[in-house]
Amino acid sequence: MGMKQNRWDDHYARRAKKEKWLARSVYKLQEIDNKFKLIRKGNRLLDLGCYPGSWTQYALKKVGNQGEVVGIDLSRPDHRLSNGFRFIQEDVMSLEPQWLTREISPRDVVVSDLAPPTTGIGNIDTSRSISLSRKALEIACVLLKKNGNFVCKILEGEDIKRFKSEVSGDFSQVRLFRPKATRKRSREVYLVGQGFRLMAS
Repeated sequence: MGMKQNRWDDHYARRAKKEKWLARSVYKLQEIDNKFKLIRKGNRLLDLGCYPGSWTQYALKKVGNQGEVVGIDLSRPDHRLSNGFRFIQEDVMSLEPQWLTREISPRDVVVSDLAPPTTGIGNIDTSRSISLSRKALEIACVLLKKNGNFVCKILEGEDIKRFKSEVSGDFSQVRLFRPKATRKRSREVYLVGQGFRLMAS
């Protein structure tokens, strides 16, 4: 079992290396984007928890020269990304969404691959994951344009249904999706919100 597991994992890691992506996690975003058509040419995108940078890399490719990607993390992606990229070195959890609205323009897409350090204790890990997802949602609700799209990673657990219904209040369509590139033993799924309902402030 161990050997097979490793071989399976390595397939994506090897492929990422060969295709010059910074991490295997790129294939998760690629699959989500292919299925839900979230990122378009000319979009302005915010990548929360952008290190090591493969989601940013993919997003830059999709938005093209007319688009722009802003990434936020404690660690800077360790390579030079193209001109359409701006990095903000901050802890997402302590970030003030209103401050961010003064720093960057409204976004068409907000993506979050944020993950908590896991303890192995299911309900603790899930609740930490939900906290990160709620923060990502809070930021998305302040920065997204009308009909914008939102993606965030979340660990499966009993709180996930409640969180999904919270998100449903802000988006016209909300779905949970597990990409093929997710490791077999992982409990992670991605919540995809489409069609942001911009509330009049």
